[in-house]
Amino acid sequence: MSPKPAFALAVFALAICLTAVGAPLDEPLKPLPAVPQQNPLRVELGRQLFNEPRLSVSNSLSCADCHRLASGGADNKPFSIGFNGQPVAINTPSVFNASLNFRQFWNGRADTLETQVHDVVQSPSEMGSNWEHVVQTLSTDATYKAAFAKAYADGVSMNNVQNALASYERTLLSSNSRFDQYLQGNTDILSLDEKYGYQRFKDYGCITCHQGVNIGGNMFQKFGVMGDYFKARGNPVESDLGRYLVTKDEEDRNVFKVPSLRNVAVTAPYFHDASAKTLEEAVDVMFKFQLGRVPSDDDQHLIILFLKTLTGEWEGKPL
Repeated sequence: MSPKPAFALAVFALAICLTAVGAPLDEPLKPLPAVPQQNPLRVELGRQLFNEPRLSVSNSLSCADCHRLASGGADNKPFSIGFNGQPVAINTPSVFNASLNFRQFWNGRADTLETQVHDVVQSPSEMGSNWEHVVQTLSTDATYKAAFAKAYADGVSMNNVQNALASYERTLLSSNSRFDQYLQGNTDILSLDEKYGYQRFKDYGCITCHQGVNIGGNMFQKFGVMGDYFKARGNPVESDLGRYLVTKDEEDRNVFKVPSLRNVAVTAPYFHDASAKTLEEAVDVMFKFQLGRVPSDDDQHLIILFLKTLTGEWEGKPL
C-alpha cells in the first residue's frame, strides 16, 4: 500500500473514532422509549377525536385546544378556558409523554389515560358533556361511524372513544431531546455547563422526586416539604388541597403528582397554580420549599441550562 492511501485511511479511521457515539450511559435517568406499537386505525381515529370539538357539549372545545402539540402539549395559559368560556381551576399539564406517568391529573385521580378522557369529557368546567351525547353525536356522523366500524368490532361506544384517544396519546412521545442523545452515548451533545447543571440537579436532590424515564410523573409529593408554600403564597383555593380531594386523608393535604420535567422550558407557567411564570421563579420555589435552600445565581443558571436540554421533538421538529 502506498503512503498516501495509508495516511488517508488512518485519517478516516481517526475521524470515525472522534465522531462515533459511545455506549449508553449508566445514569439514574433514562431516555424515552420507542413509541409503542398501536393499532394504526385506532391511532388515526384517536387523532381525529383529539381535534374534535363536538366532544364538548358546546361543540366548541377539543382536546387540542388545551393541549397544543406545537406549544409543548399545553397551551401556555395559567388556566385553560373551558367550554363555557371560564378558566378551569388548575394549570393544564402537557399531554406529551403523559402515557409514561403513573397517574393522570395533578391529584392523581385517574389511573389510566382512558379514565382521564372519561373525566375530562364529563367535567363541568372542561368539556361539560356526557357519554350518551358523545356516542350519539359520533354515531350520527357517517365518517366516524365507518371509522369506528373498521377499528372496533362493536363500533361507536364510550369505551372505544376512550381507547382511541388513549391509543393516540400513547404515540405522543417527545423523543430525541439533547439530553436523551446524551444518555444514549453522544456525550458531546451537551456543553460543559449543561453537564454541570445535570450534576447539580443530582447533587441537590432534585432527582429524588424528578426521577425515572419521564423525569417525574411517577410519585406523589407534598408541595412545601421545607416550608408552608401556601401560607407564603396566600389566597388558598380548593385545588391547593391536591390529593386530599381524592382520598380525604389528612396526610394527602397539599400533595400532588410530581410533574414531568420533559419539555419544561416550553411549557410555562409552572406548578398546579401557575404561580411561577419563568424557570427562574420555579427553581427558586423548589429550592426554598422542597429543599430548604437558596440557590446561588450559578446554581440556578446551570440547572436551568440542564432543564433546557430536556426539550424533545415532535414530528421531527423541536418543540
